[in-house]
Amino acid sequence: MHQALGLAAQALFLSSPNPRVGCVLVAADGRVIGQGFTQQAGGAHAEVMALRDAAAAGESTRGATAYVTLEPCSHQGRTGPCCDALVAAGVARVVASLEDPNPLVGGRGFARLRAAGVEVEVGPGAAESRALNIGFFSRMVRGTPWVRLKVAASLDGTTALHNGASQWITSPAARADGHAWRARACAVLTGIGTVLHDNPRLNVREVSTPRQPQVVVLDSRLQTPPDAHLLVAVRACSIYAAGSLDADFDARQAALQACGAAVVQLPGAEGRVDLAAVLRDLGQRGINELHIEAGQQLNGALLRAGLVDELLLYLAPKLLGAGLGMANIGPLPSLAEALALEFTDVQRVGPDLRVLARPPGRGDF
Repeated sequence: MHQALGLAAQALFLSSPNPRVGCVLVAADGRVIGQGFTQQAGGAHAEVMALRDAAAAGESTRGATAYVTLEPCSHQGRTGPCCDALVAAGVARVVASLEDPNPLVGGRGFARLRAAGVEVEVGPGAAESRALNIGFFSRMVRGTPWVRLKVAASLDGTTALHNGASQWITSPAARADGHAWRARACAVLTGIGTVLHDNPRLNVREVSTPRQPQVVVLDSRLQTPPDAHLLVAVRACSIYAAGSLDADFDARQAALQACGAAVVQLPGAEGRVDLAAVLRDLGQRGINELHIEAGQQLNGALLRAGLVDELLLYLAPKLLGAGLGMANIGPLPSLAEALALEFTDVQRVGPDLRVLARPPGRGDF
């Protein structure tokens, strides 16, 4: 199973919106005879890749054990049911990490395997597999993506000087690591303030990836320039607006749509975009992990609304003093009003610290 989990990790930048799954086939004599991981959406799943690998090596799979990091699917989507492929291949035993949270599967794959006489064991590697697929579980169970908020700051929490200068607070190693987190996301979200001030590309450049994440902009009044860098790249772009607020709104919408952007109107309070509705819409659009790189205003709004599942913080060993902060969530009336977090991981990345933190209990779904 450890080997299967390693294979699943190879699908980290590849398989979305499908889960990251690995499979290892082991013959009765203990030899590994086939292995594989889930390919891009529409491509073969891990079980089929492992069966193909065994066939290419001239190995018989009859009586073999399949170690797979998620329940073999039982429904006909863009590919056929993996449970049926394992049965047809004569696999005698399936050891799986987790039941698939997809309501189209949800135990049906295991039931069909058992009905065909295949022994099924569930549990080994469950925590690791779930961590690899936290966004998929979030979308299937909650209907919304797993929201990860990334911030790069000095040790005293400054993300930019008062004049806006912020390149670069953290090291090249931290920036490359941040791009790896971008690459694993289905979409990268920012706000119109960042677009107008920084004109970012928000693509993956520092690590190799077979696909680029979609880009999402929260832009209540549709101020995104049609020549913005994030619109130039050939990838899906969605812009969420609050609705028609002035006479030129329709013309700006038409100009952005002509650039290939999808404009979605989700009005909320005070002429702003409804943040919770955005997450629900992204969930319906197949977004598993949503990576946020925005300014302190949008960061604060998302945190205050309780919509952030995880913080990804890069802290440089520098003190910058007064400037722009990580998130505008105050001033708070008392310490009791603080947003409580739990550290889940702290590592050195080059000279910097990478901190992962979550609100207590977040992820228990």
